[in-house]
Amino acid sequence: MGKWIVLGLIGLGLIYLINLYNYFIPRKNNIDYALSSIDALLKKRFDLIPNLVAAVKAYMQHEREVLEKLVKLRGQYATANFKAMPVAQIEQIDQAVKAALTPIYASLEAYPNLKSSENVLQLQAALNEVEEQISAARRAYNAAVMEYNNLLEQFPSNLIANMLGYEKKASFSILGTERQPVDVKALFQA
Repeated sequence: MGKWIVLGLIGLGLIYLINLYNYFIPRKNNIDYALSSIDALLKKRFDLIPNLVAAVKAYMQHEREVLEKLVKLRGQYATANFKAMPVAQIEQIDQAVKAALTPIYASLEAYPNLKSSENVLQLQAALNEVEEQISAARRAYNAAVMEYNNLLEQFPSNLIANMLGYEKKASFSILGTERQPVDVKALFQA
């Protein structure tokens, strides 16, 4: 009879370990899914940029550097494999695009005819919507990473995670310069 109790306890232990292992899988996959969502939204943003650039191009002949930088960044994105890329590198590409778009928005302010163009207004609205979607996707990614990382640190799941070689994931974060308050006066003087 004692033999059956031991076998029953071993069986329950194995069932527990299998359930714990299976608990990891959707958490890990949620991170991949959230990162894929960010990837899709960044592509959507990059697809909108040529349309905005084409609409603004006639007014920006003197700002050819900005256009060339955006084309270069778009090329980097096209060859990037975000699933294999560290989050920090994705953040760098994202920040570079934001920085390159700033002069375009400044040009829109400087040229009232361009600013009032229906095409440009639609493109601006589309870019703003994509930026909001990217922000929401980052929050979803960070939530998935937090849940996964918590699981990696909790006992006894941390034992299984160590045996399987699971490692903590990095969250999206903003650059130190973005933590500073925005100098609105300087934006209007640019």
